[in-house]
Amino acid sequence: MSTPRPQEHHTIAPRRVAFEWRRTPLHWIPDEPTATHVINVLHLLLPAGERWFVRVFKEALPLVRDEQLLQDVKGFMGQEATHSVQHSYVLEHLAHQGLDTAPYTRHVDFLFAYLLGDKPPFGLPVPEAEWLRFRLSVIAAIEQFTAVLGNWVLDADGLDRAGPDPVMLDLLRWHGAEEVEHRAVAFDMYQHAGGEEPARYARRVLGMSVTAPVLIYLWTWGASYLLRHDPQLAVRSRYSLREHNRAVHKGLLPSWRELGTAIPRYLRRSYHPSQEGSLRAAVSYLASSPAARAAAGAVGRTALS
Repeated sequence: MSTPRPQEHHTIAPRRVAFEWRRTPLHWIPDEPTATHVINVLHLLLPAGERWFVRVFKEALPLVRDEQLLQDVKGFMGQEATHSVQHSYVLEHLAHQGLDTAPYTRHVDFLFAYLLGDKPPFGLPVPEAEWLRFRLSVIAAIEQFTAVLGNWVLDADGLDRAGPDPVMLDLLRWHGAEEVEHRAVAFDMYQHAGGEEPARYARRVLGMSVTAPVLIYLWTWGASYLLRHDPQLAVRSRYSLREHNRAVHKGLLPSWRELGTAIPRYLRRSYHPSQEGSLRAAVSYLASSPAARAAAGAVGRTALS
């Protein structure tokens, strides 16, 4: 049996946004290279990661027997595919500014294509159905963090006070709002296709137990890589926990507590991601986002032509 979903339903659909990067500086938070590059790790991880989400969900679609969930999953896949493309454009922009990310993203590609690919790595004797369920549990765990980050960036007054590049801030808030909007889909998909209890809950715990430390490692490594290879820093810099905490204190990054408490919440047996963030705030931002409004206007003009 799957965990029941909330009765109220919100339609999930992709928005065909576009962002103009030509005027966005490398340090898009002025005088804050650490905060800039800690957030820039999103661009390193998400193009490959969100393409992988879509591949795994395509594999799992035949298992879905609930029509509403099927529509939600298809909307989720459309949104994630769009996120992947838009963050890929940011990587191109970083390369144009002299920051080559390919040596790092090759490792991310290997993670999602081989270690978490269609078949278990190293010839591990894991049944096909179990391997799919495990990967669905990992996606659900990742989406727990993206919902928390999405909710944070929508309310991050510290970023507004820092005078960031408006295009980058719009990208992050558009993406964050959509993460809050579809925050429950990956969890519902896992609950629906993840088998019977108690194995389903045990695998949910395993998915988070794998996801949390790997994300910490990838984020620290990614921020270190970007700081070391930043061509605009006079002296090669290293990731510093002191600088990170200073940025947290200024409201430029989420607190460790915000991120850490997401884990025990997720592991409660009664948990459902609809408890994360505010759908109203997310939808409100999507109604005012310059990129999302431009996309909606383009769709409207096409419909009238």
